[in-house]
Amino acid sequence: MALTRFERFLASILRGAVGMLFAVFQLLAQLRGADRSVRRLPPITNPLLMVPAMRLARMIRRREVTSVEVVQTYIDRIQEINPLINAMVKDRFSLALQEAAQVDKLIEEETGGEDVLEDRLPLLGVPFTVKEAFSLQGMPNSTGLVSRRGVISATDAPPVALLKRAGAIPLGVTNCSELCMWLESHNHLYGITNNPYDLERIPGGSSGGEGSILGGGGSVIGVGSDVGGSIRIPAFFNGIFGHKPTSGVVSNVGQFPPASGQQPGFLCTGPMCRYAQDLLPMLRVMGGANADRLSLSSQVDLKRLRFFSVPHDGGSPLVSPVDQQLVLAQRRVVECLEADLGVKVQQLKIPQLKYSFQIWSAMMGAPGKDGKQPTSFAELMSDHGKKVWPLWEMAKWTVGLSKHTVAAIGLVLVEMFQRSQPTQFILQQKESLQKDLEELLGTDGVLLYPSHPHLAPKHHHPLFTPFNFSYTGIFNILGLPVTQCPLGLSAEGLPLGLQLVVGKQQDRLSLATAVFLEKTFGGWRDPGSIATATTQLDTWRGASTTTS
Repeated sequence: MALTRFERFLASILRGAVGMLFAVFQLLAQLRGADRSVRRLPPITNPLLMVPAMRLARMIRRREVTSVEVVQTYIDRIQEINPLINAMVKDRFSLALQEAAQVDKLIEEETGGEDVLEDRLPLLGVPFTVKEAFSLQGMPNSTGLVSRRGVISATDAPPVALLKRAGAIPLGVTNCSELCMWLESHNHLYGITNNPYDLERIPGGSSGGEGSILGGGGSVIGVGSDVGGSIRIPAFFNGIFGHKPTSGVVSNVGQFPPASGQQPGFLCTGPMCRYAQDLLPMLRVMGGANADRLSLSSQVDLKRLRFFSVPHDGGSPLVSPVDQQLVLAQRRVVECLEADLGVKVQQLKIPQLKYSFQIWSAMMGAPGKDGKQPTSFAELMSDHGKKVWPLWEMAKWTVGLSKHTVAAIGLVLVEMFQRSQPTQFILQQKESLQKDLEELLGTDGVLLYPSHPHLAPKHHHPLFTPFNFSYTGIFNILGLPVTQCPLGLSAEGLPLGLQLVVGKQQDRLSLATAVFLEKTFGGWRDPGSIATATTQLDTWRGASTTTS
């Protein structure tokens, strides 16, 4: 479905206006004169930091390394990089070392053998990190809201508790955007988090602190949440793996803000990690008994799957065009699947995707089955504090007196003018898209789709492209599981990637595909050791030219 003449006109007007505002912003940024002396992290030197979580667990069980050694190694890395990336906002290092010592004592005294430990405690002794929006006993749970500065968790959120019960050891909590509703992990309580591949760029949001600490090698596995791409966007920007599970499999209890209206069906808690092989065992642990619905133990034969590729959303006037390096990366995946698996990847256009933002926005604001409207963003911003008046808050922000970010204030202003009920047209687009995709994917389909139109943007740039998250947000509304997969680096040394979308409860298909692509494209790269990837991209361009 091509853009109408009016939509093309609207797109040109919007992009022209945004372009002018962006030019002013860039000029002001240049006048400010940012420090560009340090842009990347120091390289990883300890080989323990390059070992997947499940392999670490096996090494600890076999006494090849102690849990104390592993935990201390990660503490050392966090202390090395966190002053540069500002990802971890509160640590529990002393407690983590005590718990690691207890793990080593347990292993020393175990008489049942390694298999018993593996079955009962599959992540025994392995450190992990947690998004600050989740409850972790003894840790802050502010979600970046200044008025919640004093809120300390008394209990663990269920997914966190399950990971701890499996033997994993939490190191601390990581930064997020204010109230988890923006692409940049920035708030006035903890400050701004940086991307480990380029400190002038964003790590994404809202699980950006988690993405940054993982991408920088300061953690091997972590916990994130996703209502519009908050696992997948940070995973993409930081070159790691992330998985948004089938809705309802992993508990969303124990995080702030709580979902309301129809949002509980869109919000997902899931694993984030540097190595694809860790996604499935993490999901099995975090899902608890619900994980049985996913048949995660069933073998996946990739050669028997059907693959589809959609290169863009069809040209929404609200969303940026997809970067050509991402187009080439996705094309390269298609070529790889066809050459190595012998499958035929079907190229598709799905016209309803053009309305992804409108669908996401309408459904997020829709009342629940009980008829109640979702809690307003203004109410959430007022938690533990005074009522927020958005126009007054914006006036305060202009003179540096607001306790809220401009992104959060802007969301409240937008909310004031938002319709409370989706239009009939948008509902029709949503229902037809749901039906078409579920029929297309079935129980053996995998859809390749861009993660985001841009590579990791520079700080504050998303203010000028606020709807680009639509590429991820639409799958929250549809309830489909999605795995974010890294695909090497761009010419600028920034992560490339794409989404792997599958049918409901078919999570194992995208997880298996991610493991395959990791072997082909190299997966996560140490940001401190990378060189420019221009040669790699030139090779891809040459291959694409040859095959076209």
